[in-house]
Amino acid sequence: MSVYVIGDLHLSFGTNKPMNIFGENWENHAEKIKNNWNKKVKETDTIILLGDFSWAMSIKDTIEDFKYLSKLKGKKILLKGNHDYWWTTVTNMKKFLKNNDFDNIDFLFNNSFIIEDKAYVGTRGWSITDTDNEKMHNREKIRLEISLKSAKEKYPNKDIIACMHYPPLTEQKTETEYTRIMEEYRVKKCYYGHLHGISHKEAVEGKINNIEYKLVSSDYLKFDLLKVE
Repeated sequence: MSVYVIGDLHLSFGTNKPMNIFGENWENHAEKIKNNWNKKVKETDTIILLGDFSWAMSIKDTIEDFKYLSKLKGKKILLKGNHDYWWTTVTNMKKFLKNNDFDNIDFLFNNSFIIEDKAYVGTRGWSITDTDNEKMHNREKIRLEISLKSAKEKYPNKDIIACMHYPPLTEQKTETEYTRIMEEYRVKKCYYGHLHGISHKEAVEGKINNIEYKLVSSDYLKFDLLKVE
């Protein structure tokens, strides 16, 4: 069994939101993702999606996007992104999945997953540059720690992989509350998304204080998936 990560699918099968307005590389991006996905993923694999899955505004309008995702190979675990306005409560979302027979999809939200020999945690996070929104940062820090505590309690001896939508650090600020929390819990790797186009140059990658950071937004990965090693 393998684990893959990718962020920012930005699907819009149920709404009119073509992504090619953000660049020619986004032309037919859903087809590119599907082709790359099915070349490497097996049904026994797990794929973690790091937010901004669908442009839909309500969960009922995500059904075509979830149909697309459900038909792809493997088990999928979704994290919330800043554009996932359709996201409601986990109870309601799981009911939606059950009612539509999307039985190979789950959510990473105030919880953790053990996959093979690693524990996976995560939260959306918030923009590091938005220093005025202390309330949102505090909420996301709490959610990150809840997820980490869940992993430590259930899987005390497993390496921890953190997944976030927003970058938890910037070139100007490589030490943040998010990085300090992850360091406290001895996270091994952190994957994040959100950055597109010219914003790719803002990505911070590599090992900092024993945590390996990597940007995995879909256009950055050329609409492919990255295998967790």
